[in-house]
Amino acid sequence: MAAVPLLICDDSSMARKQLLRALPQDWAVSVTQATNGQEGLEAIRRAQGQVVLLDLTMPVMDGYQLLEAVRDEGHASRIIVVSGDVQDEAVRRVMALGALAFLKKPVAPDDLYATLKRLGLIGAPGRTAFPARPSANAEVSFNEALREVVNVAMGRAAALMARVLNVFVELPVPNVNILYVGELQMALADAHANPQLTAICQGFIGSGIAGEALVIYHDCDVADLGRLMLRAQANEYTDTEMLLDLSSLLVGACLSGIAEQVDVQFAQNHPQQLGVHMPIDDLIRSNQPRWKPTLAVEISYALEGHGIHFDLLLLFTEDSVQRLRNKLAYLMN
Repeated sequence: MAAVPLLICDDSSMARKQLLRALPQDWAVSVTQATNGQEGLEAIRRAQGQVVLLDLTMPVMDGYQLLEAVRDEGHASRIIVVSGDVQDEAVRRVMALGALAFLKKPVAPDDLYATLKRLGLIGAPGRTAFPARPSANAEVSFNEALREVVNVAMGRAAALMARVLNVFVELPVPNVNILYVGELQMALADAHANPQLTAICQGFIGSGIAGEALVIYHDCDVADLGRLMLRAQANEYTDTEMLLDLSSLLVGACLSGIAEQVDVQFAQNHPQQLGVHMPIDDLIRSNQPRWKPTLAVEISYALEGHGIHFDLLLLFTEDSVQRLRNKLAYLMN
């Protein structure tokens, strides 16, 4: 019996490492890895993807586009989606495009095995000589590990928002960067000075990891967001109340997703509108000693069909970085 050509298609080196570790040890597979849908499609055309473990949120070509291309080109690949985007609509769409199953990240080995078994993709161990697999011990950078943790967390936050607003939330690849205090001060000051932006700030702390979450809205979207909230909640909201509630929901869900993966518990302050409840200068002044440099995670959300965009910025204090490294160490090694 020949080894099964298995394709792992995910832009995150952390996610690929987790999947390699989750593969059944007695499954004879020859593994190919791809970092985006275009690379994945080329591998499938080379017959390297009889079975595919596919992410959705990727640059160049995402998972939805790859599923469409596989269907349109008539490939016989058996595709299992493994994604942090756990919206009900995301699951419905991938199944309609031909995926055989949907597993949420990070996938547990038992769940992956049960799915492979249910789909008839793995059987009793045979006498096949197992091909050498790519190393599941490859080094993963701190930024890569954090980006994957945030990717999973933002997907869970999007699923909650989708249920609350009855929308489909489009997800990006999150950005992870180190910002120095001057850069951060300029970015926050620009957001405050722009009359077309409203920023909501919410502090958080847990297990020595602390920071501020900023949700930045375009004012032209506020009325549409208000209508969605009113339709979903049947409550009377002022614009400020609506933005505070939505921000608290988004930040809370995202932090909860991070906390679950790195085994911490975050406490959150009440959200405040910058420039109203908390002047931007006060925010910078009170945090400047801790924000040299700042670890910044940027997520840009969009609501499909509504033209609504808003940004979530997670700012971790300098002292938090080493604690985050320690928490992520067990995932990276």
